[in-house]
Amino acid sequence: MLDALLKYVRQNGRVCPKPDRWNAPWKILPQRRRVGWEPALPLILGAWWEASARQKMRHLEGHIRYADAHGVLGKVDRHLRGLPESEWAHLGD
Repeated sequence: MLDALLKYVRQNGRVCPKPDRWNAPWKILPQRRRVGWEPALPLILGAWWEASARQKMRHLEGHIRYADAHGVLGKVDRHLRGLPESEWAHLGD
């Protein structure tokens, strides 16, 4: 499932969910407070404008891998696949 989801989120020039949609799959991830946030916060709000498309793609991949490692990949998969194409940022946006 991990490889299939990673492939899916890159199809059609997808980068990551748009900011108002990225927070929801992040909230599915088990949070572990250490020094800072784990998993890393989604690149939304001010970070959205500072990050490149490549950084956003890697960040989303990190969230997906974290979901896999913590047993919630199925929930994240359903959420991401349920987003309409208009709710995704794409290369060239």
